[in-house]
Formats: sequence, C-alpha cells, structure tokens
Amino acid sequence: MSLLDRHTGFVRALRHAGLPVSLAEGLDAARAVRALDVGLVDRETLRAAYAASLVKRHTHRGVFDTLFELWFPWQVSTPSASASDAEAVGADAADAEAAGTPEPAAGSDDRSAEAFRERLRELLLGEDDIALRDLAREAVGQFGAVEGSLGQAWSAHMVGRALDPRTLMAGLLRAVLGGQLPGGVAERNARRMIQARVDRLNEHILSDVRRRLAEVRGVERIAETAVKPSVENLDILRANRADLIALRREIQPLAQRLATRLTIRQRAGRHGRLDFRRTVRASLSTGGVPLTTVHRPRRPHKPELVVLCDASESVASFAHFTLMLAYALREQFARVRAFAFIDTVDEVTRFFEQPGGDVTDAMRRLTAEAKLVRVTGHSDYGHAFKAFVERYGDVIGPKSSLLVLGDARNNYQDPATAALTTMVTAARHAWWLNPEPERDWDTGDSLASVYGRHLPMIECRNLTHLADFIGELA
Repeated sequence: MSLLDRHTGFVRALRHAGLPVSLAEGLDAARAVRALDVGLVDRETLRAAYAASLVKRHTHRGVFDTLFELWFPWQVSTPSASASDAEAVGADAADAEAAGTPEPAAGSDDRSAEAFRERLRELLLGEDDIALRDLAREAVGQFGAVEGSLGQAWSAHMVGRALDPRTLMAGLLRAVLGGQLPGGVAERNARRMIQARVDRLNEHILSDVRRRLAEVRGVERIAETAVKPSVENLDILRANRADLIALRREIQPLAQRLATRLTIRQRAGRHGRLDFRRTVRASLSTGGVPLTTVHRPRRPHKPELVVLCDASESVASFAHFTLMLAYALREQFARVRAFAFIDTVDEVTRFFEQPGGDVTDAMRRLTAEAKLVRVTGHSDYGHAFKAFVERYGDVIGPKSSLLVLGDARNNYQDPATAALTTMVTAARHAWWLNPEPERDWDTGDSLASVYGRHLPMIECRNLTHLADFIGELA
C-alpha cells in the first residue's frame, strides 16, 4: 500500500469514527507529511504531525492513536494465511482486561512463558515503555497465534493467559513497598502505579493483535470494529462503567455553559422595574409623551434548576448520566433540586449535597434508599407527574428552569398531561431531554409526541446532542 493510499484511508477512517476532519485539514496533514521527508522521519514524528493537523480535542486522541497504529504499523510481516477464523477475529475487539485474565496458559511452552513473565516482572517495576511494547509484541508472536477454520488468526486473550500479569501483583507490591507496612496510602499508590503499567501492557498487546489481523483481513475491516466512538458520541443508553467515568470528566464544562445560557435568558427575558423619574425626564424631548420607557437594571443572579429524571432499568445508564449532570450543576445554580421516579417520585437532592462527594457513592445510596417504586417497578410517568404536583408542586416557581429526562415510555398508563402542564406553566423555562433516537419516538408505548405538545422534546443521546441543546438556548 502506497503512502498516498494510507493517508487517504486513514483520513477516511477518522471521519467514519466520528472525528470532524475537513477536506482542508486532510490537505494540511498531507502537506505536513510531505514537509517531513517521510523516508527519514521516525514514526512518532509522523504521528505528531498527523495529530497536530487532525485532532481538535483531547477526547479524540484515543481514537486517533488506535487508527494510526492500524494504518501506519510499526512493521509489516508476511501473513501465513489469507483469512482468519471469525471467532478468533472477535478477540481483537475485546476489552484490554481480557489480556490479563488469570487463567493457566494452555498449549504454550511453560519454560518460555515463565521466561517472559520474569522479563515482565522487571519491566512492570520500571518505566521503559519501549521495552514493555517490545515484550508485548514478542509475546503476541509467541503465544497469540490460534488456528481457526479459515486459517491462522491472533488472540489477545491467549497472550494474557500465558503472561498472566495479575498474579505478579503480590510480589511487585513487596518490591515497591520495600520494608513499609502494607495498607494505607503507600500501598494504594503502588497498586495504582502497577495497574497502570499492566493496562499499558494490555494496550500494546491489543495493538499488535490488531496489526496482525489487519494484515490478514484488511485494515479497513479491522478499523470498523477496533474503534469505540469518541466520548462525546457515546450512546448514553449503552454506556458501561468505564464510559460513565469518561462522561463524568466532560460534564463539568457543559454544566457551566448551561448555567451561563440560562442566566442570559433570564436577564433578557424580562425588563427590570419601571424607572418612573427617568422615563418622565426622557419624555420631555417628545413633548411629554413617554415614547421610550426606562427600566431599572435587574440584579444578576444564578438561576434555579429542577431536574426530574426517569430512573427505571430501561434507561439506567441515562439516569446515571443525568444525575451526574445534576451533580455538576449544583455549583452553577443558586439552587438545584433533583427528583427521580420510576412509578412514583422522590427527591434525591440529599444524595448529592455532600461537598466533594463521589457521584458513584451517591448513586449507590440513591438506589438503596430512595422511594421510587410504588407497585410494579415499571415506568409510570403519569402517576409520577401527579405525585410530583401533589408533594413538590411549590418547588417550581417563576425563577425555575425545569428539565425532564427520560424516554417517555409509559407502559400504556395514563399520561397525566394535566399534571405536566401544571409543572410547565409554573416554570420560567421547561425542556424534555429524550435519550432515544427520534425515529423510535411514538413506537410501542412511547408518548414522546403527546408530551412534546406541552414542552420541547429534544433528542439527547450523547454529549454532542447535549452541547447542541445548550448552544441553542441563547
């Protein structure tokens, strides 16, 4: 494959993965590569040139690096077969954790595996990432080959079984701690350091497995399965624990933007009180006719926010995300009141009020203590809205912005639109953020359009949608 083919394929793969790479930026990257004299430049300099031209956000760097490793591999070997077993190929998309599964190495030479483990023990105590990468590549060649129905393939899981780095943890901890007593801050820091090195080893293993699979099956095909969406394009309904941790880091700036937008809308939404004296004075120039009224400037203040969130099992990840959003918003608003519901509603603000508290602990307490289930444990928006108006109706006032978050699937129950109208009328602003694709609205038990007649129903499946919603508030 020529350099030009690799360049165009790489840029196309970045766009397919969701990175905003324009035609002009692709040309800029080509000029940068041309200026480097690729015949002499090292691979990391080439990576830096592409990254400087094509990567706009730090959250895109992981996707960029994964695709760069596929399109510009460190070496090209001769594959021993023209195809690979479909089951074995699936291993290339497995989590890096699979590379550390503590199982006995099967089908590999015990002495060879032990020699690798001795080298690995020394490298995990050091900081030589190049040597760790070289060891990972050797281990893939030694232990990663598997025979499938269509020929030879490669498996990160097989390498993990042979190296089994997790079983080295006890000895590594003793070496790091020296004579210090176990437990406490020192041990936690040592565990964190060693785990970071193990994770890096797993990344190197997975990268080399993908490279070898790309030589067999084609880089385009492997690129489609190797890359996860960037954090702002993650589908929140399908987010796992690691995804939610990544989302948490991106929520704070969005919370600040949301608070700023709502403050601007409140300041511009209504004039201040009439300044009678200045209005009369201004009317003297028009013969005493007050053609222009003068108002006293309004005192700036933080807006108030009321969040009402569906916490049922069908939208569990979205509920976690929205409550993280409420947690981040608590410092940006004068008052944030958070409520969750399944078939009845309960206020959950108390779980997020502790300064410096962890949102994961708050979610665990919420699940155990909040009273969200009345009878069946299935979503009943209608009863939840009625219960909210009866128990918490005075929470929403003329300074409040209301956010309702959920998929609007009511299990064919009474929608109770009158209660929703009461809530929307009392608020200054109201919006509904729906985590389902708009194409799925009004299918089955969805009441998206029914509720959408009373307040704006907005598709919000990822951080990009949330950012777009915030941007349109001005």
